[in-house]
Amino acid sequence: MKDLRRYLAFKYIQYLVLPSPTIIISLLGLFASLYVMLIFTLPSVSRKPTAVFISNIAQADILVGCSIFSAMIPDVIKSEMLSVSFQSTLKQNFQIANVHASSLFLSCVSLEAFLIIFLPVETRHIRNVRCAKVASQIIWTAIISECFLYQLECFTDLSISSSLGTHWQLLLLLNFFHGVSKLLKSLIFPIGLLLRIFNAYLFYKVYFRNFYG
Repeated sequence: MKDLRRYLAFKYIQYLVLPSPTIIISLLGLFASLYVMLIFTLPSVSRKPTAVFISNIAQADILVGCSIFSAMIPDVIKSEMLSVSFQSTLKQNFQIANVHASSLFLSCVSLEAFLIIFLPVETRHIRNVRCAKVASQIIWTAIISECFLYQLECFTDLSISSSLGTHWQLLLLLNFFHGVSKLLKSLIFPIGLLLRIFNAYLFYKVYFRNFYG
């Protein structure tokens, strides 16, 4: 459908071309995703691997609304310092999950288009809905794990750590997760850069194959 193709083009610009989505672009993307989710309720929409990935992209944009909502929720934790830290990290994690999940699912769409054109017979056995759902579950598991590590950082505050002085095992575990989180953050930029290059290469190959073919 033309609407889905326009939606994908908008998402590519939003997550893989722009350095960082603005609030206006994010809200436009959210409304576009809600519209796409309505489209997928129609029986006329074919259930293909690409549709699975596009559906997950639309679902990932719900996290934009969650980010806005998390900024407005009242303090629910007694410690004021922990509450501010927790809510700020939660809002940031919703934004991170949205960007990273959308970028990965867009890469899946690009890769599938590449395989359809250049390796249609050899990859037929993996280009199906079941494999697309498995890939989606792996992506969501990785994103949730990433955000879980980031969320734990709010518990490494010195004032909180001092209150857990007697529970050295818990402190050791928190410090370990904090180290893993710092390592992960140091890898995000090169991974994101490689992802953009990967998508640009696939787009180049697919576009010029269709243009000259």
